[in-house]
Amino acid sequence: MRYTLSPSMLSADFAKIGEQFGILAEAGVRWIHIDVMDGAFVPNLSIGVPEIKSIRKCSSLFFDVHLMINEPIRYIDAFADAGAEMITVHYEACSDLHATLAKIRERGIKCAVSIKPKTSVDVLKEYLDEIDMILVMSVEPGFGGQSYIPESTERLAAIRKMITESGREIDLEVDGGVNAKTIETVLDAGANVIVAGSAVFKDDLYETAKHFNEIVEARNNA
Repeated sequence: MRYTLSPSMLSADFAKIGEQFGILAEAGVRWIHIDVMDGAFVPNLSIGVPEIKSIRKCSSLFFDVHLMINEPIRYIDAFADAGAEMITVHYEACSDLHATLAKIRERGIKCAVSIKPKTSVDVLKEYLDEIDMILVMSVEPGFGGQSYIPESTERLAAIRKMITESGREIDLEVDGGVNAKTIETVLDAGANVIVAGSAVFKDDLYETAKHFNEIVEARNNA
């Protein structure tokens, strides 16, 4: 299992996106978390296919694309063509999650399932053979800068146990309220892919990203 930092683009300065992606890479970051919101599944709007296609040209970071949209199966081809290397869809947003995951895998990219804070972790069991990653939302999806929901720690631990018992190598990502105070908590609970937005994209981006990346990388060297 490899530990990875995936800073959330939602908190980036879009006027300096190419420059900021370069700074992240210099700080040792390898992934970028890209939130796509449709204003229906979540009460907010963000970037879409054209923007991802555009930023793909200026970055070699791994594109960890999180689709917070209803029936994402309709757009898998478009996001794959735009440069997504991992596509995460929500359990709650798919009428046929099996078909949606199959569509992602048909495109030869990694696939993941996300669940909201109030969704039982048990719903994930039937999909373990079909996914590369599980994303646990530790805040209600839709907006950055929210506080970590404490109950998420127990949920992460339960899912890590589920993954271990499955015998499969599945990454466990956490998104929401991860900062200097909560990062060790989620790592200890079993998360190995850490999404952090406002905690990384502030002050001196290089120093902040380097600091968070070093915390995560220390787990790889332990």
